[in-house]
Parts: sequence; structure tokens; C-alpha cells
Amino acid sequence: MPGLYKDEAVVLKTIKLGEADRIVTLLTRSHGKVRAVAKGVRKTKSRFGARLEPFTRVELMIYRGRKELDTITSADIISSFDVLRTDYRRLTSAAAVVELVEKITPDRERAFSIYALLVSALEALAEGRGGALVPAFYVKLLSVAGFHPQLSSCVGCGEQGPFGGFSPALGGVVCEDCWHEDDHAMRLTSTRVSLLAQLLAADFGTGHDDEDAHEITKVLRRYAEFHLERPLRSVHLLTN
Repeated sequence: MPGLYKDEAVVLKTIKLGEADRIVTLLTRSHGKVRAVAKGVRKTKSRFGARLEPFTRVELMIYRGRKELDTITSADIISSFDVLRTDYRRLTSAAAVVELVEKITPDRERAFSIYALLVSALEALAEGRGGALVPAFYVKLLSVAGFHPQLSSCVGCGEQGPFGGFSPALGGVVCEDCWHEDDHAMRLTSTRVSLLAQLLAADFGTGHDDEDAHEITKVLRRYAEFHLERPLRSVHLLTN
């Protein structure tokens, strides 16, 4: 129903609307993913200033109307995460994180676990604990969103290993024999399977080898794209 509500949120993306407004996509703490209009935000003297930039964590007053788009009536910064916009590696990592959140989260469904995971990831990036953050975030978010990968036994035959790959279609690791039988399975060694399991279980900032993290990120990108049925453009900057 229409009415004013208060919430905190992370700005996922913005697009221009008309001459002075923007449509802001938000992941809120209590109301899930919301799209709202920020009126006059592109004017020099806008009351919003830079408070609604991507990655910013804000406290908001929002009016929910009868149509699809809500209206932001006030915004105050909780965490600006400015450092994420001044370093290319952090910027591309943050973009990859918020893009998956935006595409995998349903509209207006409370998703506190996803919100908390997103805030933790942005804080880790801002504090320089990036490391293998993108693959760690992807595997955690996919698990929370209902696509928990099978990492302890082959999804094809049930063998406990050794593993040879990962099947996006079957949702987990496959042994050498099953890897050869699945044309769409990606190569993933047992060592990298172990690292993937570690990233799923550990806090952000776990040590890693850059090449291992790169290959795991490519596997998780394909896994996410398989279920989303559309590309994730930001993470391609990290995996190409």
C-alpha cells in the first residue's frame, strides 16, 4: 500500500530519467530490492548531492506509491565507500559484486542475509581485504540464493574424488570421467575445488593464489550466468 517508510540500503545502480532525475536501484535492509526515483538529483543544487552514488550505504526515507517506482524523499550517508571509486581493481570488484546482487535478488522480497553479505563485502574491499573477494562473494551469494554448489562429491556419479571439473548445469564438481562426458563442464582441479570450499566457509580476506582465484571466478561466473540466463558484464573485466 502507498505510504512513507524508512530503511537503510546500498545503491546498486542508477540510470538517468528525464533532464534532472535518476532511477536508483537499491538493496534495502528490510524491503529487499527496490527501484525508486530521486527527483532533481542531477541538478547542481540537488539536496541529495553525491549521496546516491553506486556502492554507497545510505539511510533513506522513501514513499511507496501505487506504481512500480517508489520516490526517495531523503538520503543520509552511512558509509560512502569512496575508496572503491578511486582504485580500478576495487572499482571493478565492487561492480562485479553489486551486479550479481542486482540480477539475482527478487524485487520487494526481504533479503537481509544478502544485504548483510553485500555490506560485509564492500567493507572488506574498502579495508583492502579484497584478495579473492569476488569468487568468495559469488559462491556465498549463490549458496544463499538457493544455488548452493555440491563440492564434496561428484554430482554425476557420487564419487568422492579426485575431481576434474565443475558442471554449471548439474550444480557442482565432477570427477574426471564425468567431466569428459559433460560437454559444458569447466576444468577445475581438486586443489581449486578445495579453495572454492574454503572461500565458501571462510570470512572475506582468505589468502589465495591469483591464478587459482582467476580460474574459480570464471567457473562461478558461468554458474551464475547459467541460472540467471543472462550475462554478467562487470565480472568479465576480471576474468578476460
